[in-house]
Amino acid sequence: MLLRLLLVLSMLAALVGGLAYLKYRQVAAEMAAFSQPVPPVAVSEVRVGSDSWQPRLDAIGSVRAVQGVMVNNEVPGQVDAIRFESGDQVIARQPLLQLDTTVDVADLAGLQATLELAQIKLERNTKLLRDRAVSQGDYDEISAQLSQARAAVAAKQALIEKKTIRAPFDGVLGIRQVNLGQYLPEGSAIVALEALDPVFVDYRLPERNLSKLRAGQPVEVRVAAYPGQVFTGRIQAISPAVDQGTRNVQVRAQLRNSGDRLRPGMFAKVGTLLPVRERVLTLPRRAVSFNTYGDSVFLIQEAPAAGDQRPDAEQRPQLVVSRKQITTGDVLGDLVEVAAGLAAGDRVVLAGHQKLRNGAGVQIVQDAGPTPGELTENGPMPEPAPQTAQDLDQPAGGDGS
Repeated sequence: MLLRLLLVLSMLAALVGGLAYLKYRQVAAEMAAFSQPVPPVAVSEVRVGSDSWQPRLDAIGSVRAVQGVMVNNEVPGQVDAIRFESGDQVIARQPLLQLDTTVDVADLAGLQATLELAQIKLERNTKLLRDRAVSQGDYDEISAQLSQARAAVAAKQALIEKKTIRAPFDGVLGIRQVNLGQYLPEGSAIVALEALDPVFVDYRLPERNLSKLRAGQPVEVRVAAYPGQVFTGRIQAISPAVDQGTRNVQVRAQLRNSGDRLRPGMFAKVGTLLPVRERVLTLPRRAVSFNTYGDSVFLIQEAPAAGDQRPDAEQRPQLVVSRKQITTGDVLGDLVEVAAGLAAGDRVVLAGHQKLRNGAGVQIVQDAGPTPGELTENGPMPEPAPQTAQDLDQPAGGDGS
């Protein structure tokens, strides 16, 4: 019985020893793997630039005509003649539409006859008054009748003139809203008229920017109809009051519009240009990690390579990175202002951030452009070629801090 127990214990001891040896070999292999030097991470770099900076205040707005009305009739009547076509360029006082004046012309003839009779009576009574043949009261009555006749003729002539609808200013006509023979009540819409050169652009900016605005300040306007084209103008007026609901101030800019390319109602992207600043430190936005706890970059620095310490051995510098907190300022297109934390010429990681940590070694490769899928003016970017920083800029299981 004792012999069997010793045999079982021996077998269990051999099994436990074998398992312990296997575990030891596994741990030793893992420690050897961790002791191997980590290969450098492929990244692309950019240097902090020192450039002239044209700050701007971006906003969205709408194009407005300097003058724009819906032409209508002041008096009712039937359309007798239409003297324009939709889309015509017209000048001020140009006839656009004629209402029927047949009855008015006949009435005017009768009023003019009454006026002639009143003039004859006044001339006759003037002679008789000198001879004391009529009283002063009769003369005054005839004089008043003459004035009434003149007023009646002038009123009828004005009514006839109002039945000729004219353009109130130079501009471009819209789509005709009436037809020949149609009866138009007072105030009927006839055709839209817009003055297109120059034009206004109305937009709003937050009240905190009010101190940066002034009349005559240059602006740049872009519209979807003409991609890549910039229309320039200047601020004409700034609203004296701030909207209590939005806390925005309304701004109106005026632009030349040769060729009538800008049309009222267009959606516009407006940039209000501020004074140029010199020697501003800038970085591409892709190089900056924007976070709620602060913005940062990976600064590339040189460190002596660990390895052969012999005096005659060639010492090649190794590139390592360290996370650096920075303070950013204004943004202009793809560039962001570096207000503090870096100096001109510093080397910063442009792409390949997600596999980096403090003290990690890096290898510089050529940048392949925007990240895959990032929208550009020509659509989404295709996948980059292998062995670039963007090819390696994917989430990894390691520490990304």
